[in-house]
Order: sequence, then structure tokens, then C-alpha cells
Amino acid sequence: MKQINSIEDLIRAKEEAQRKTAERDRKIQVKVHMGTCGVASGANEIWDVFSREIKARRLHGIILSRVGCIGLCGHEPTVTVIHPEKGKTIYVDVTVDKVPKIMEQHIIGGNVIKEWVMEEDEPFFKLQEKRVLANQDVDARDIEEYIACDGYQALAKALTQMKPREVLEEVGKSGLRGRGGAGFPTGTKWGFVRSAPGDEKFVVCNGDEGDPGAYMDRTVLEGNPYAVIEGMAIGAYAIENVRQGYAYVRAEYPLAIETLGHAIDQAREYGLLGKGILGTEFEFDLDIFPGAGAFVCGEETALLFSLQGMRGNPRQRPPFPANKGLFEKPTTLNNVETWANIPGILLKGADWFSSVGTETAKGAKTFCLVGKVNNTGLIEVPMGISVGEVIFDIGGGIPNGKKFKSLQIGGPSGGCLSVEHLNVPIDYEHMTGLGAIMGSGGLIVLDEDNCMVDMARFFLQFTKDESCGKCTPCRVGVPKMLEILEKISRGEGKMEDLDTLEELASMVAEVSLCGLGQTAPNPILTTLRYFRDEYKAHIEQKKCSAFICKELVSYYIDPAKCQACMICLRNCPVDAISGGKNLIHAIDQGKCTKCGICLEMCPSRFNAVTRISGEPVPPPLSEDKRVIVRTK
Repeated sequence: MKQINSIEDLIRAKEEAQRKTAERDRKIQVKVHMGTCGVASGANEIWDVFSREIKARRLHGIILSRVGCIGLCGHEPTVTVIHPEKGKTIYVDVTVDKVPKIMEQHIIGGNVIKEWVMEEDEPFFKLQEKRVLANQDVDARDIEEYIACDGYQALAKALTQMKPREVLEEVGKSGLRGRGGAGFPTGTKWGFVRSAPGDEKFVVCNGDEGDPGAYMDRTVLEGNPYAVIEGMAIGAYAIENVRQGYAYVRAEYPLAIETLGHAIDQAREYGLLGKGILGTEFEFDLDIFPGAGAFVCGEETALLFSLQGMRGNPRQRPPFPANKGLFEKPTTLNNVETWANIPGILLKGADWFSSVGTETAKGAKTFCLVGKVNNTGLIEVPMGISVGEVIFDIGGGIPNGKKFKSLQIGGPSGGCLSVEHLNVPIDYEHMTGLGAIMGSGGLIVLDEDNCMVDMARFFLQFTKDESCGKCTPCRVGVPKMLEILEKISRGEGKMEDLDTLEELASMVAEVSLCGLGQTAPNPILTTLRYFRDEYKAHIEQKKCSAFICKELVSYYIDPAKCQACMICLRNCPVDAISGGKNLIHAIDQGKCTKCGICLEMCPSRFNAVTRISGEPVPPPLSEDKRVIVRTK
């Protein structure tokens, strides 16, 4: 390890790192993607088998490395093989028994096993604009690999070629808006803190990612933590009087915390954090604070309280954190993705950043694409890409021939779009206009088997559980809305309940203290707006077309199809099915818990069990008519 004490040292370090990269490029490289999604799918075992195979075959010229997730979360474990002659190959859905074949046929024999490969010219990759995710295939635990990819060059440019105000102006010119959900202009936010009086200020990274189905920040911290560190250092320089920063990362992200912590330690060892960075008078250090896990701590004032060891409750604003934040000092908070965008803006220029996107939403945005879609995973796309392009081109459409119903965007605070919005651009203004928010970037695709009343109920239950309870509108209003939704899902609702829901939702949104309460009604308001017929069907017809709301679903055995095989009878967990070897089976509706095991277990050749919703269950046959007369 060499201390980097000047710009000249950084240049030499880059040259040396690139020389090592060039040496690696002349060898075969095997990169096992070991983000949380990969590890959960067995990437550690894949790594072990590759390691054993390389040693057993004495292939000393092969470089085996651990790297972060490249977005193919639905196809993990994933392995990238870089061959000096064959180029890059991405193997998906790798299993332990596939590893020896990859070694034998591709790495040794030079023949790519195409049926296991996802090509880089497929829409999943081709339509993306990777910027924050550009370095996800380098070793996140090796600072030299980051330096070889122009790492810390942006910080060097800022410290030696630009005044703090010029850095601030460049960020403002880029049009970068906060990627955590609110979309507030980053340059303006920094400017408020810069102009606030005080000789001690702070920068904070908000890594408290709590939306169900969202893991963008976690992936960046696991795969490219140095960009976040460099971005925060640049922000500290631009704001001035900032000598300390904090990364607030939820404790449920142990791998992200470990990777970021290692990157911080390396940056200190190399002299890129601490005093006299790059031989200048600039001083900045960074520490990690593992968050307690409360969803409300994603709100900036609650996060700052938690960071100081207090209960993470929001407070009234003003004063805003820009004037009175951490330890009562001026503070700026940006999320992980926002900080990770800063080095690229400084190094390549504001015009480069704004070369993609829309007039009001510049650059690219990371999203987690999950749910009822063929290609689930992490993507980075230009702002303004349409909903349909994301779902049907990048996502590969809906599995099993099902019909697309809705896109839930923005997490629990977001909204549900419908099929009529497939051509709508994804950006801040369009999403807000539709009653949703872009949020931090969670995209949950729903198909015809999803009930929109149940989806609204699920997200409101989440918000209720995560509310701090400090303000009355959220503490009382959210549970009351949830109570009405649960009543509707049981078939006990009335049409006037819909008016009550809308009135309550508007009140909670307008007068709640923080963003959690202010956006909690969005799932209700958007589902009422775009899927009102489903609410009406639940109320008037007692029908759930998706068969999700159990109280509105009944299971019935068709006597004309039943063969008295007793499979459903034996598997019913509550003994709700009667019958015998030669007796047509029947379901006791009073005992049935609507678990659906009978439907699942009934042989497809009989198809005797059916689901009913919104219509009466036929009465059971009399005992004598249930007898089956078998003939040879």
C-alpha cells in the first residue's frame, strides 16, 4: 500500500493500477457476483467450486474474484467470464454441477456454453444507461481497481482545479435531483447548507432503504462503495466547513456495512480520507452508523435524531436540517445513489450527465424491477423511459401468459398505475401528476392474479406498523383507513365507505407531520382512481376477481368431476372435506379456511375442485346421490 499524498501520487497510483488491469486482461478472469442476492442464491458455493476446480487443474493463470451484483437478481448465481480472445460472457442461473462444465468447455476449451448465457445485446442490457452501476463488476474490496477506473480523479479535479463554489455550480448545472424520492435539486440543497452560518457542518448519506421490493442503495454500497465516499468528500469540499460525514445504513444490510467499512478503511490508509487529502488543506473523514431499521428513519429529521442516539421521530420543519441538523449544526442529507452520481458529474461534466433524461429530470435512475415480470432485478435507465419499455422490453413481459394489471411505484408511499399508463414517461412530474411518486426506485409489477384492494391494504398495513405515532393524523387516520379496507376485503363494505376513504386520505396527506404520513394514502387514492371497479365489485357483488380476499372466496367440488380419489380429503388440514372411497367428496363451508390445498392437490386429469367468488356455492348433494357407481 502506498500513501497518496499529492496529485502526482494519485496519477502514479492510477498508472500502476491500470498496468495491473492490463495484466489481468491478458488472463482469463472469472468473476462471481456476490451481492446479497447472489449470496442468498448460493454464490458462496459457486465460488468454492470454482476455487477447487482451478486448484485441482493447476490453472495458475486464471484470476478468480468476488464482485457485486450486476442486476440479474432473478438469475442468480451469476458468473462473468472474461476471456482474452472470446471476450465477456455472462452465465446465469449457475449451479454447482454447471461449474466443472464451464471450466472444461469454456475456460479450458474456449467454447462458450450459449444455452446458459445472457447476451449483452439483449433488451435487458441494451436499453439501460449504466452510470452509477458502471463499476459493479470490479472488486469492491480493492481500492486500486476503483482508482484504475478513474476513481478519485473527480475529487482531485475539485481540490486542485475548482473553487468550492464552482463545484456547487457544476452540480447545480447538471440538474441532478435527489434520488431518494423527493427529487429536490441537489445543488440547491447544498447551497442552503453552504450559505448557513457556522464553522462546523456535516454531510450525511441516507442508506436507510426501507421500501418493500427496493434494494438499489444496498447494491451500490456492496458493489461500488468508493463512489459514495468520493461523492461525499466532494460535497464536503463544495459546502465548506465540513470535516466529518456519516453514512447511515440500515442494520439489516450487513454485507453493505462490511463492504463500505472496508472501503473507508482503505481510503484512510491511502490518505484519501483524513487530514491534508491529496496534499491540500482539505480535511474530511467518514464513519458508518448502522440504523435501527425503522422505516420512518428514512425521513431526514428522524434519521438525524437516530444518528444522535435518540428515538427516530420526525420533527416539525422549519428549522430545516440545512440550518439546524446533526448536533444542531447545518447538515445536508442525500441518499446513496445521489452521492454516487457526484464523481461522474465532476469528472465528465454537467453536460455529460444531462445528456440523457428529460428537460426536468436529468440523468439516469436505478430501479428495482420485481414482482410479476420475467426479468426481475436491478436496472439503471434514462429518466423519461416509458413504463411499457421497462416492463415489456427490459423486464421481458409478464410470466405464464398472464395479463399486466398494474405497476406499483414508489414503495408504500407510492401509487398503483394501470394499463392505460404504459406509455407514460417515468420521471418526477409525470408520476406526481398520476397521484404516485417515483420514490427511491421500487417497481413492483402486478398481473391479473393481484387484487388491488388487497395491495392497498398491504401497503397501508406496512405504513401503520412503521408509523412513529407522533402526529394525530397519521396515528389515527392510517389505522382507520386500514380498518375500512379490511372491512371491504371481507365483503362487509358499503359504497359510502369509498367517500370516507377519499376524505380521510386527503386529510392525512395534507396535515401529517412528515413524508410518511403525507404519502401513506397514495396507494388508496391511486387504486380508487384507476381500479374503482374492483372496490365496487368487493362491495356490491362480494367478489374478488383475483381470488385473494379469502372471505369472498369459496372452494367447491364439482360432483360431476369428482372421482372420489380422496387426495383432497387426506390433505385438508382442518378436515373440512367429507367423502369416501366410493362417495363423491364435499366441502363443509363452515369449516373451510380457504387455504386452497384442495385445489392444488386435485389431479389435473379430474380438475374437480374450483374456486368461486361473487356467486353462491351450490348446495351439497344428498348422501345417496353422492355414491359413485363404478363400471369395469
